[in-house]
Amino acid sequence: MYMLLRKLLSIVFHIKFKITVMHKENIPDLKGGYIIACNHLSNLDPPMVATFIRGKFSFMAKEELFHKNGFVTFVITHCGAFPVTRGSGDDAPIRMSVEAVQKNRILVIFPEGTRSKDGTLGRMKSGVILIASTANAPILPVCLRYTGKGRKHVTANIGKLIPPEDVHIDEDDRHSMRKSAKRIGDELARLQKEIYDAAGEPLPEKKKTEEPTNDADNNG
Repeated sequence: MYMLLRKLLSIVFHIKFKITVMHKENIPDLKGGYIIACNHLSNLDPPMVATFIRGKFSFMAKEELFHKNGFVTFVITHCGAFPVTRGSGDDAPIRMSVEAVQKNRILVIFPEGTRSKDGTLGRMKSGVILIASTANAPILPVCLRYTGKGRKHVTANIGKLIPPEDVHIDEDDRHSMRKSAKRIGDELARLQKEIYDAAGEPLPEKKKTEEPTNDADNNG
């Protein structure tokens, strides 16, 4: 069922969107067992990533989506999603994330923890580092940009795989976690700049006033 749904979504996305992938050579020759750390711009980001990287995916999704309607629940569940409730203090999402990687799946994480409304990158949370270190898994940085009418032109820039030893940390050492999370943020910023430089456009600037969001999907 997973492969059928994934194939159908991939066909639909390639028809609906014009997708440009930069540095395809950085896509790992692995079926799974690693983490994709991606900026977060849209609810379409998880299936979008799956259109140009092959493998079995898992990703966090806000719990409300699992109660929206039967069809949505069926699709996201069979596409590898599992629920997360922000602020619950429950460590289940971390545990399930580690288990997914250990089962040779590709775990898609959005380290900012919420969608960006203005295209800028937010502060990286340490969850991605904790998961990578616990699972002893490498991290693949990926940056997305949606442009054009209806945001139907998608540019994806793929960074080089960061080996697990480069992000292995002591869970009790907050400094090392922040340092490793910053490394992920710096790499996403570099990939984003490359996308904008190629388009001959300046990087987006953060709005002075930004309404708080309650998004809990795809926490990092």
